[in-house]
Amino acid sequence: MDKQLHRNRKVKIVATLGPASDTKSEIKKMFLAGADIFRLNMSHGDHLAVENRHTILRNLEKEFSRPICILADLQGPKLRCGDFEGTKSTLEDGQKFCFDLIERQGDKERVCLPHPQIFQSVKKGDKLLIDDGKLSLEVIKASEEKIECTVLNGGIISDKKGVNCPDSILELASLTEKDKKDLEFVCKLGVDWIGLSFVQRTKDVHEVKKLLSGRAGIIAKIEKPSAVKVFDSIIEASDGIMVARGDLGVELPIEAVPPIQKRLVMKSRQMGKPVIVATQMMESMIHSTTPTRAEVSDVAQAIYDGVDAVMLSAETAIGAHPEKVIRAVDKIAIETEKDPLYFQNLETSRTSSKEGVSNAITVAAREVADNINVKVICCFTHGGTTAELASRERPRAPIIALTPYVETARKLTLFWGLHCVVTTPVDRFKRAVMNAVKAAKLFDFASGKDLIIVIAGVPFNTPGSTNILRVVSLEENFDDF
Repeated sequence: MDKQLHRNRKVKIVATLGPASDTKSEIKKMFLAGADIFRLNMSHGDHLAVENRHTILRNLEKEFSRPICILADLQGPKLRCGDFEGTKSTLEDGQKFCFDLIERQGDKERVCLPHPQIFQSVKKGDKLLIDDGKLSLEVIKASEEKIECTVLNGGIISDKKGVNCPDSILELASLTEKDKKDLEFVCKLGVDWIGLSFVQRTKDVHEVKKLLSGRAGIIAKIEKPSAVKVFDSIIEASDGIMVARGDLGVELPIEAVPPIQKRLVMKSRQMGKPVIVATQMMESMIHSTTPTRAEVSDVAQAIYDGVDAVMLSAETAIGAHPEKVIRAVDKIAIETEKDPLYFQNLETSRTSSKEGVSNAITVAAREVADNINVKVICCFTHGGTTAELASRERPRAPIIALTPYVETARKLTLFWGLHCVVTTPVDRFKRAVMNAVKAAKLFDFASGKDLIIVIAGVPFNTPGSTNILRVVSLEENFDDF
């Protein structure tokens, strides 16, 4: 158990790696600035680039003796139109425009849409959105070979622009062939979480879980209206959730996104599943050295809602100031969590389940910690369940998650409030208490006569067996390790 840095906040920061953050020196700066989880975006970069970034992260992990969580985000299906004569065309409001399966260049009246699944799914009255919603069309007639539309909002349409079908559930496989290859590649490398893009229904999650076979946790990205409608079943099937506001804001009225975000965050918290809010959190800092006031408020509001993590995408992947943007989010998080309203909001929105011994122990740990000024809650966990339940409670006291498995420690790093430590295996509760005291002192969570809480399960090495809670004074004689 080596000393490691710890953050002065509960919420975690996810940083996306890319061309602007591709070197060991830059990634190290980002880590020291406050990045807890690093995202490998499989939409960009080849396998060699991904492997190089993975190697840098695992070497940093060894250098700082701190588990680093890695999220591999799969690209998912990309729906795009074909090419145009002269590379583009202009569509006018009210005109008729057609999509078909004919592989020839498009013009002002038609273009190829090489996705038969769309033709099989759309119906009269459905909307089609082009280029992230810049153009919108309404279907007036659809067959398996041709979709006739009226242009609602016109503009320039050009080669290979993205197509969104917000009103349709498309019969697409949950993973493309590229996704399947990427999934196997990153699992062999060793990542902790997989981001599943464009989830439409629960079976999409189940299909990917079968392929994963427990090698990583699965985060369902909620970016389709159909996913919002069946969110309760999707979160049941998933290990975590990402509120991907970019595509969600394209396929839904933009004013509908904030209340949906709040509902998804609340449900995720109730279920004890980690939830990430993503997209355009600090967009202006792609170029600017400081965020806008609106961006600061956006990040702070997500933190007030109790999210596990906020995610930076282009800001750190291609932005001019990756380290600065992470430091900015870190400062916002620390200041927000100092506000008395922060924990008041968390407490009024808490809906803890006390069913079962493990649930009852973690609820009690939070209540005891809040009432007698405990400095830290130390929980021993093997598969991660105890620490996940402790995180769900959102206690005021910090939480140290102690585990003998580095894989568990890495995965738990995503969860709110958890400081994860890889420790030696224990077979007696006394040894667990001794390790907890050592960790609390070593990582500067407690000192002197401070009290800590230790929770664990006996017999040890039995997942889900949490059944002991003890309040411990650091003055107790546990110095002999």
